[in-house]
Amino acid sequence: MTTPLDHLRDQTAACRLCADRFAATATAHAPRPVPWFAPGARILVCGQAPGMRVHQAGKPFFDPSGDRLRDWMGIDAGTFYDLSRVSVLPMSFCFPGYNARGSDLPPPPLCAATWHAGVMAALGEVPLVLLIGGYAQKWHLGAAAKAGVTKTVADWQGFGPRIFPLPHPSWRNTAWLKRNPWFEADLVPALRARVNEVLS
Repeated sequence: MTTPLDHLRDQTAACRLCADRFAATATAHAPRPVPWFAPGARILVCGQAPGMRVHQAGKPFFDPSGDRLRDWMGIDAGTFYDLSRVSVLPMSFCFPGYNARGSDLPPPPLCAATWHAGVMAALGEVPLVLLIGGYAQKWHLGAAAKAGVTKTVADWQGFGPRIFPLPHPSWRNTAWLKRNPWFEADLVPALRARVNEVLS
């Protein structure tokens, strides 16, 4: 039996709204949406946008950032890619491309405006929501995230136990982790405990 969420997944997989935008980037690539959600998920990971490796593989967080995220969560890849347990809803389903300097472009607002609210409504009340990075935090938390990622993540206890704001797990944030040792000392153990609780 096809559910509304299944229908949305098929629709997002076929989306080509940003074809002209992506063709004009330094990477000149075609859209490849990576929808990864299903009914009944216990954890929802809301991130920014796929990177090049995810674009090529067609699986979310299929890169070193994903390895670090799974370490923070205390789960293996088999659990992470089990759609009955974990759904992934980025602010852009497609890799946005690189600019002329080789930096990642931001997620096109059109993607979230088109799909995000509908997918969230179809998913229902997921027990644990991870908000990764500023784009996801601003969309989901609104004014509560206006002070920026560091302040939002530092206030993590005020959003729990359902919501955990996180920095992006990119290796580019290694310096941020060193400057903020409380993240791995306090937040990560609490996150792992909550992940274990909702998956049990």
